[in-house]
Amino acid sequence: MEKNNFEAIVKESENIVSIAISGFLDAHTAHILEGAIKEQIEKKNFNIEIDFKNLDYISSAGFGVFMEFIEEIRENAGDLVLINMNKKIRNLFELLGFDLLFKIQTLEE
Repeated sequence: MEKNNFEAIVKESENIVSIAISGFLDAHTAHILEGAIKEQIEKKNFNIEIDFKNLDYISSAGFGVFMEFIEEIRENAGDLVLINMNKKIRNLFELLGFDLLFKIQTLEE
């Protein structure tokens, strides 16, 4: 996958919305994920899981997307859960202390 390629595939179900992200989440692509999450909030879908299984890279702009929405989601009795995260990206979340703010499920390798 080329650098700057990013995709966010949204799957809505009754209880939870899953957003599968893949590629490079950085300053050039963060707006795609922002738009996907914002759309769900506007639809009053506050239980959102982000599937990291195919994410290759995340920058500070990518981390900012999660911080941007977590308060509003939790104020509406929802949560933003991060699943299938590889160890490399999980280590970055831990380094920044984000593992204390978010529920994170690491991908079994």
